[in-house]
Amino acid sequence: MKVVWKQSEPSTAQSIISALSKPNHWSAATIKTLINRLVNKGALNYERQGNFYLYTPGVDEQACQAAEFESFMQRVFDGSVSPLMAHFTSSQKLTSAEIDQLEKLLGKALKP
Repeated sequence: MKVVWKQSEPSTAQSIISALSKPNHWSAATIKTLINRLVNKGALNYERQGNFYLYTPGVDEQACQAAEFESFMQRVFDGSVSPLMAHFTSSQKLTSAEIDQLEKLLGKALKP
């Protein structure tokens, strides 16, 4: 989905394959299967132009991220943010700048 979201124009299957095959070591057949599954789920839309299919996002990137985050939080942390933050801060090496940024974000969350 990231590949299609980044494109300002509709993507061909070949452009998606080119973007994903090398870094992931996936075959063209694997990527075509992924494309078909995303189309079946409504995550990708397509339009046929001649011998090509042009793919566009069927879902908004931010909405998809929000839904995936909610699903992750429910599955892993029973919907509670505190265990997530406890795990994150204890298992990650945060820089001073990142800690400052988190404190600012938490401060904003406390203000009505």
